[in-house]
Amino acid sequence: MNDAGSGGVVGRFAPSPTGLLHLGNAWSFFLAWMGARTSGGRVILRHEDIDPERSRQSWMDAIERDLTWLGLDWDEGPNHGPHGPYHQSLCRGLYDSAVDRLREHGLVYPCYCTRKELRVLAGAPHGASDGLGDAGAAYPGTCRHLTAEERAGKEAEGRRPSLRLLCPDDDVEVFDDLVLGRQEISLKSCGGDFALRRSDGVWAYQLAVVVDDMRMGVTQVVRGEDILLSTPRQLLLYRLLGGTPPAFAHIPLLCDEQGERLAKRHASLSLAALREQGCSPQAIVGEFARIAGLQETSAPTSPKRLADRIMHEGPFPWRSLPRGPIAVPGSAPQRWK
Repeated sequence: MNDAGSGGVVGRFAPSPTGLLHLGNAWSFFLAWMGARTSGGRVILRHEDIDPERSRQSWMDAIERDLTWLGLDWDEGPNHGPHGPYHQSLCRGLYDSAVDRLREHGLVYPCYCTRKELRVLAGAPHGASDGLGDAGAAYPGTCRHLTAEERAGKEAEGRRPSLRLLCPDDDVEVFDDLVLGRQEISLKSCGGDFALRRSDGVWAYQLAVVVDDMRMGVTQVVRGEDILLSTPRQLLLYRLLGGTPPAFAHIPLLCDEQGERLAKRHASLSLAALREQGCSPQAIVGEFARIAGLQETSAPTSPKRLADRIMHEGPFPWRSLPRGPIAVPGSAPQRWK
């Protein structure tokens, strides 16, 4: 069901409009853009505003402003193009249809476990990581085989169920990551049966991105290596929904000097803050190019100038990216002015 056709890579920006873009977001979007443009391909901008409690139009406007400032353009979205809607909040009917198809094959079941109960089952104290990072909590199959009477009893207690995908117990997904090479990861090591829809009715990341990437014809997904354990789950969904999976590139994360990955809480390293400090977008791109091994120094450049040069040198060199987290010195913004 991937309708990309020919004509180079189809990449995408898929920001969650829950805050300002920070330098780590920009690094990921820079590489996604380069991967598509150096193949003569296209870029799609999709706002992943699926969580109504956290998403804001003002953040979407800021994201578009920041991408434009950095020199990263797009061909489709968020308000025009042949594969709309480009806002996940407008796609609930599409996600419903996908789950209905899975349900027809007996692959969806209600789960009444709370987050607290899942932490206890995983043996993790309150607020602690369960070891799966962004893949979510491991699930031991507690509600897999509840009878109709047991489900009715849970709902009589006032519990609202999430929906989970019944995953094959022995499934191992094999794929060749553009950066990390060959990967063989079992669904069990990713946490087993995973959520398709939360108990509050919000569709889960795993389902939404697969449905959207399929219908938009995305052929290359570039994201942080912290999302690696989501890939086997998404590959399973592609297969169950009859889609062609994209190539995946899981890139090293940018972190602060204490080794903590950059996030929205690093407000001083948001693109808006860097712009207000007088930083040059060409200097930031030059630094990204040096880190990625695309040029020897941090000499200022633009994404277009860089892409035009690399197009004449061969395929985008994903394997030249460094491994492990990359520290951004606190003094770096002073060098980008």
